[in-house]
Amino acid sequence: MRDTGPEFGFGLYFHWPYCTRICPYCDFNVYAAKDRDTEPLVAAMIADLEAQRRRLPDHPEVDSVFFGGGTPSLLSPAQMALLLHKVNDAFGIASSAEITLEANPNDVLSANPKSWAEAGINRLSVGIQSLQDEALKFLGRDHDSTQARTAIDAAQSVFDNHSLDLIYARPGQLLKDWEAELTAMLALGAPHLSLYELTIEARTAFGHRAARGELMPMGDDEQADLYELTQAVCEAAGLPAYEVSNHARAPEFESRHNHIYWASGDWLGIGPGAHGRLTMNGNRIATEAPRRPSDYELNQKPEATPLSRTDTAREYVPMALRPVSGLDLERFERVVGVPPAPDVLEDLVSNGLAGINDNKLVLTVAGRLVADHIAALLIPYE
Repeated sequence: MRDTGPEFGFGLYFHWPYCTRICPYCDFNVYAAKDRDTEPLVAAMIADLEAQRRRLPDHPEVDSVFFGGGTPSLLSPAQMALLLHKVNDAFGIASSAEITLEANPNDVLSANPKSWAEAGINRLSVGIQSLQDEALKFLGRDHDSTQARTAIDAAQSVFDNHSLDLIYARPGQLLKDWEAELTAMLALGAPHLSLYELTIEARTAFGHRAARGELMPMGDDEQADLYELTQAVCEAAGLPAYEVSNHARAPEFESRHNHIYWASGDWLGIGPGAHGRLTMNGNRIATEAPRRPSDYELNQKPEATPLSRTDTAREYVPMALRPVSGLDLERFERVVGVPPAPDVLEDLVSNGLAGINDNKLVLTVAGRLVADHIAALLIPYE
């Protein structure tokens, strides 16, 4: 068995780059939807998929398909069904595959979620982001709290397997306010929550405001307090963390697609700017499609960059640390080439940042707060 690759999962990510509104915190490859004719982009994605199949004749069936973006819920059910049909033609979709659609609340309300299920979607991820109207306005969302709750009801009426996204650690957010908001969200009964701390990226509208001094990001200590509160509240409500930012009621509701990333499996990236990781002729390859939709429609061929052992290790370690199941120390040695330094492991354990169970390094809540720093300590490269 290889140390990375399709033995650890084979997924496919569709990137739909269009949004009706670009949120001020978003740093993804997105563009305003306007009144675009989307058929040329769908045709380009199909051409890309077929070309990838010719390059990858030995890959197994797809374990998961993820429609992300952007706002992939702007695709019509017919377009979703067509893309899934082409995936099945090219690679085959495993009968147990997870097929996820990211959706905005207003698309849940204006579309018919049942039609998404009929198209082949079996997991819905709804970008609620907040249950407070003032926060939703600050985050640039195009729905209010009433619409959010109605969308959740509509999603739950069709999809048992669904997830809700929330953004916290907003400027000035108080512990008691976040606890009340999170408790209200948990009461809605979703089996999965993705809870993300607000990150201010330089290229975003928020980043520009912060650079002008108009927006003050929350401090690290305050964010840490909110994170620790989040873990405690979710654990008590029966949705413990199974990864740094993700919580599930039971293993069957965990994101199988994300597990492929964390395990360093293989995945195809289809769509403008989509990234992939593939095993070709025994080598680990990073791919990135042309970013602009117009460029992608003209030429879908992605840039393909062979990854060295060092490159692979630098990706593997921080990703493998994220799930609460822990980083397999035996596999670490195979991927990295050397075992982790004993003194580093000893310091992590003695400082309460990690434990070692069944030869796996498992981060504590405190350790998850500094997971990237811990990854840097473990990788013996400058």
